[in-house]
Amino acid sequence: MKQPFGIILAGGLATRMGGGDKALLTLGGRPILSHVIDRLAPQVAQVALNANGPADRFAAFGLPVLPDSIAEFPGPLAGVLAGLDWAAAQGADTVVSVAGDTPFFPCDLVPVLQRAAEGMAHPLVLAATPRDDTEVTRSKTRTGLIRHPTFGLWPVALRDDLREALNGGLRKVVLWTERHGGREALFDGPGDPFFNVNTPEDLTEARAMAGLCE
Repeated sequence: MKQPFGIILAGGLATRMGGGDKALLTLGGRPILSHVIDRLAPQVAQVALNANGPADRFAAFGLPVLPDSIAEFPGPLAGVLAGLDWAAAQGADTVVSVAGDTPFFPCDLVPVLQRAAEGMAHPLVLAATPRDDTEVTRSKTRTGLIRHPTFGLWPVALRDDLREALNGGLRKVVLWTERHGGREALFDGPGDPFFNVNTPEDLTEARAMAGLCE
């Protein structure tokens, strides 16, 4: 499998943070986005950022900034579609998406997603972690997993199908992935590798997780 392109999803409204760009909040004296780029860039061929509004606020990062092509902020699938269209124009076969507010995701994200996709005509895999619930067996079945739909491997070949689904009103990621036989890739390390910063309290926790005081 060819090395995928990478898309960082930062196109949301950040309502629980009071608006603004969560990816530009600081962690260890640098924007969260810098930490995300550092983890993703070594794993992919090229990186782009999905964000809406003025692109110049991200100029310092030197990335292509791709807005949603579907109006009214339809969610992460619109960012995935933007990444797929960008990658298709450059001859790529697949895209890996990550969230722009999740600074601790696995450094082996891409190879684990790719291994889970082996044998698929159209690689389509979401990251997942075991459900932390004493009443649910820690199994590799869907009932025992928590899927992380902003972290996935997506096939360029299905971008027009995704566009049609979004234009038809689809918003839930897993409804589309299940329609196409999507799989899950299990990440079962210590802690929560997909911890994301949604609220001011989350930012405080992220700084504590990183051993930082700001």
